[in-house]
Amino acid sequence: MDVIGSLGSMLWSGVFFVIALSIIVAVHEYGHYIVGRWCGIHAEVFSLGFGPVLVSRIDRRGTRWQIAAIPFGGYVKFLGDADAASVTSELPAGLSERERRHTLAGAPLWARALTVAAGPVANFLLTFALLLGLIAGTGVVEDRPVVGRLLPLPQEQTLQPGDVILAMNGTATPDSRAFGAALAALPRAPQIAFTVQRDGQEIALQAPHPQPALIAGVQVRSAAVDAGLQAGDVILQADGRPMIAFADLQDVVFGSGGAPVTLTVWREGQTFDETLTPRRRDLPRADGSGFETNWMMGIAAGLTFDMAMRQPGPVETASLAVAQMWNMVTTTFSGLGHMISGQISTCNMSGVVGMAETMGDAAKAGMTTFVSMLAVLSLGIGILNLFPIPVLDGGHLVFYAYEALAGRAPSEPVMRRLMTVGLTILIALMAFALLQDATCV
Repeated sequence: MDVIGSLGSMLWSGVFFVIALSIIVAVHEYGHYIVGRWCGIHAEVFSLGFGPVLVSRIDRRGTRWQIAAIPFGGYVKFLGDADAASVTSELPAGLSERERRHTLAGAPLWARALTVAAGPVANFLLTFALLLGLIAGTGVVEDRPVVGRLLPLPQEQTLQPGDVILAMNGTATPDSRAFGAALAALPRAPQIAFTVQRDGQEIALQAPHPQPALIAGVQVRSAAVDAGLQAGDVILQADGRPMIAFADLQDVVFGSGGAPVTLTVWREGQTFDETLTPRRRDLPRADGSGFETNWMMGIAAGLTFDMAMRQPGPVETASLAVAQMWNMVTTTFSGLGHMISGQISTCNMSGVVGMAETMGDAAKAGMTTFVSMLAVLSLGIGILNLFPIPVLDGGHLVFYAYEALAGRAPSEPVMRRLMTVGLTILIALMAFALLQDATCV
């Protein structure tokens, strides 16, 4: 890639990372602010960004809302806070009991705990809301396998939109689960026997393999993204070997050992060659039993048609969003555990550069992918903030737990030393993550 192209790509990634981070930080800090306000704690400053103030205004409650020049973060400074990390200083002398009640230090323990916990909770609620929107916007697959939109292919399609697939290769497909099982068992043949219901009649026909080496989606920060592959591309050959089914492509890539693979790609009637180098990736197993390592291009398998979709009801939509969130949480902690134990590479950790590249690639892939990655990033920041590290929200909650058990808060000198330790840990983690960005491919 030329220098101008590289700079353009960096600028693109930076812009969309700042957009994503600003949304997440605004929601996180607003969680602190609004719950603090409900609990009677006065916010002096609500800031998006750090450093010199670009624009600000003071609302009728006396809170200064501002946007600062350095866009990587934000904070709420409550009355009585010594700094943006909510380290409380000694309260000014002469405050009345009522005035003390409006400071963070002078508020009851329950009010302080709720205010601090509200930031991560707001991130979780943002993730939930984004997932709700995605599910409601895209719908869910019909219970029966029904052909929706046909995708462009280098060969003629014989299926038609609205066809209900009754059987494939002699295996009945009464529902989507049975369709998936029959799909996995199909031979790698160019033509497959279908039985479909069309216009009230049962018809037997031959159609192209329903899961060829067709790209349904391109993963962020992958070899496929770098090679310029796109959703809808059909891979005809890999290293000169004809690709009949997606499984053929998996055989070539998994067995490459990381060596470059030359692909012959069909796109909108045009054919071209592209060479890419698969990357080693640690991904969760489908059964949830851990992770497996493979060489991968970073593409998702697709069918020759879109499945017909239906609109789920509110309860189903909410339950699906919760299930997706739970899967994201369990995968996150499983990945951390496997990295700590050395079972998977620390290259699965991303720093600021990696996250910026991820959001840039997601924006290129379209709004749905960008919103999906925004949901993932919001959840990750919410989880990170609950870690029991001083400076983070989780560290404050540990202090409050100590206060609840001991009947008194840690002394100011102790808290400041612990804050210094926490900040050192956080900087070390950020530096380590940046090192992974620089050294991992």
